[in-house]
Amino acid sequence: MSFQAYLDNIETKTGVTPRRFIELAAERGFGPGTKAAPIVQWLADDYGLGRGHAMALVHVITKGERIDDKHVGSGGTHRDDSNRLWLDGKDTKPTA
Repeated sequence: MSFQAYLDNIETKTGVTPRRFIELAAERGFGPGTKAAPIVQWLADDYGLGRGHAMALVHVITKGERIDDKHVGSGGTHRDDSNRLWLDGKDTKPTA
């Protein structure tokens, strides 16, 4: 599953966009430099997210929308079409 697909699935499950999760995390004091464990615990407790989905959000909360180029266009499990993730809602994502 691509990184973007993880984020889209999280939005489908929770109704919360990745961008809004970044805002909610900031309200709790989570951001760059925050360790994964407290974020994962918060997402499990409040949203019922498992570790894999939570770790996708940990990335965008702590590192932003960019992912490593090694995942772009690769044949790997976590391949993506772009090194930028769409955080503003799956239904508003540009198609091209």
